[in-house]
Amino acid sequence: MQRGFEHRLAAKYGELSTRLQQAGDYLAANPLDTATRSLRSVADESGIAPATFSRLARALEFEDFEELREAMRKQLGRRVSSFAERADDLRQSQAEESHVFLKTARNSAVANIDQLIADSEPERLEQTAKRLSEARNVVLLGALGSTGIAEYAGYMGNFLGPNWKQAGRMGASIGSAICDLDAQDALIVITKAPHATVSIRAAEEARKQGVYVVVIASSHTCPALKGANSGFIVPSEGPNFFSSYVATVFLLETLIAMVARISSPETSERIAEIERQSHVLGEVIG
Repeated sequence: MQRGFEHRLAAKYGELSTRLQQAGDYLAANPLDTATRSLRSVADESGIAPATFSRLARALEFEDFEELREAMRKQLGRRVSSFAERADDLRQSQAEESHVFLKTARNSAVANIDQLIADSEPERLEQTAKRLSEARNVVLLGALGSTGIAEYAGYMGNFLGPNWKQAGRMGASIGSAICDLDAQDALIVITKAPHATVSIRAAEEARKQGVYVVVIASSHTCPALKGANSGFIVPSEGPNFFSSYVATVFLLETLIAMVARISSPETSERIAEIERQSHVLGEVIG
């Protein structure tokens, strides 16, 4: 399956000239205008020459700008309906001011998940899950706001095996978690804009060591996507001042469930034993 516009842009972004990056940034920020207006109109509005957009389309391995526009139209299909539903929900909720923010948050979360599903590539998800299931070690890294998400993913992954670990947990050195990794291992980096420098550098160093690197980011501009073996751009819009992690958690839970599905019978036995010991130790009740 061919990748959509945003994934192609992310993969090629570091190789593009400054002008082509500017053109890509404009298209990514204005998908509706790009999908519905002529190349001349897009050029006039952006102040970027039509030839630049044509060169960008070819650089991203589209036949021409029209094929790029068609890819964006398909990508927008579900997003537009989600935005319309959100607007209608907000209009109808005006009489109940106390529920407005809750509805806005709910609609944003649903729209993010719907967009993630619409843009997903099943083959890439399956390939990523397969590589994670085969890895000697799976290290999860998230800094700043992504720290807690990495810890949660590590908690879930540890049910599958003791080889799932969180880098930098409780102040531990991230370098110590990365230095011994090689082609037999995998690193999952979770990062949102503005991106944590340590996460970007860890992804780069891991790739130099031959590690299978998975990057989960919120924008095609994330530098770590350039060298990733598997990259996911996850929508993170929301009504609050920080990035939403709802769709990111949804993706991580899906990936870990896919790994569990193809795991050996010993994995189920391990999970059962963990549950048994948790009850014996009084960690859980019920």
